[in-house]
Amino acid sequence: MRIISLNLNGIRSAWNKGLLEWFGKQDADILCVQELKAQQADMTPDMLAPLGYHGYFHYAEKKGYSGVGIYSKQKPDNVIVGLGIPEFDMEGRYIEAQYGNLSVVSLYLPSGSSGEERQAVKFKFLDAFMPHMVALKQSGRDIIVCGDWNIAHTEKDLKNWKGNKKNSGFLPEERAWLTQLLGEVGFVDVFRRLHPELEAYTWWSNRGQAWAKDVGWRIDYQIATPGIAEKAVSTGIYKEQRFSDHAPLLVDYRD
Repeated sequence: MRIISLNLNGIRSAWNKGLLEWFGKQDADILCVQELKAQQADMTPDMLAPLGYHGYFHYAEKKGYSGVGIYSKQKPDNVIVGLGIPEFDMEGRYIEAQYGNLSVVSLYLPSGSSGEERQAVKFKFLDAFMPHMVALKQSGRDIIVCGDWNIAHTEKDLKNWKGNKKNSGFLPEERAWLTQLLGEVGFVDVFRRLHPELEAYTWWSNRGQAWAKDVGWRIDYQIATPGIAEKAVSTGIYKEQRFSDHAPLLVDYRD
């Protein structure tokens, strides 16, 4: 089972950069996407159901903003759109597809980098989202939450960690939240499980030649319950082509 996660930074932009052609060569079972920056009216037929995949989406109410989706080779048994929290659901940040005992989630956690107001929203989201993650863990289901978490967990997860200690995405409170999720709550960072020491990134700023110099952040994760995490046999970050300011994160799980 191959699952890919990618923040698109706009689905129309990513499509124009050849994402669909690349995706068609991956034989993926599921592609989780974030930051659609589109409403349903903006979506072309091949964005809604590419290459015979089933597409499911949670659009933001604000035009050209946020939004998440799941493309699935197999039709899910059930799809849950949103968290049931109106102030976050209006931003289109959560969609969950259920297959038997497996749930796959596409998540776009808020960024706080634009200022204090959005950082406050991010902290509020984290406070509300932790109980949801606890409930998922306690459900007994296999869970894989794919997405842009907008948090670099450790010093290995961003190049310039010393200069970012006071910046959104690497704040002590955000990192502690992720530590709690991966420790006390019991979820597993699948990439880190397979590559404990590797310094590899999934997002690069558009400023200062960050991509060319590989001055990046690892903020895109597949975070899973232990049973399914143990079935992950390989993972990679695809960098040969650029579809977005993020790179696709691929994980192969054995059946």
